[in-house]
Amino acid sequence: MCGPMTARPRFTEYPSLMSKTSLAAAILLLSAAAMPAHAQSSIAGRWVTENNRAVVNIQPCGNAFCGRVERILVDEPGAADARDRRNPDPSLRDRRIVGSRILWGFTRNGNAYSGGRLYDPESGRTVDGRLALNGNRLRVTGCVLGGTICRTQNWTRRR
Repeated sequence: MCGPMTARPRFTEYPSLMSKTSLAAAILLLSAAAMPAHAQSSIAGRWVTENNRAVVNIQPCGNAFCGRVERILVDEPGAADARDRRNPDPSLRDRRIVGSRILWGFTRNGNAYSGGRLYDPESGRTVDGRLALNGNRLRVTGCVLGGTICRTQNWTRRR
């Protein structure tokens, strides 16, 4: 042997470093896990339609969810004051699209919402709908003929 052996310090001899590191890691882990669950657990909020034409505000209404057009995003003359000209009910054809209810009656089952109806002011049609939440994306599907013909859009949560 060339000299006296010295023992290497063990990690447990530095309890303040270990506890600070553990505490910081726990805080980061918990905040990262909790934030998305809280922010994305419901369809409530503002959504930009797939074609970036409008912002739809979805909120609870009774035991279900409803959505209204909050804002028209297209930059066309008269778009902000657009009227519901294709509505099958003649008494509603002069109402503004902004503020109009375009989805209603959706109830939650996990990340899916069903049992609701969708109204498309561009065509004037009301169809059966279903919604599926995936993070900051909302898959909006409207169907006719008992679900045999469907059209889907992907909306993005507006921050």
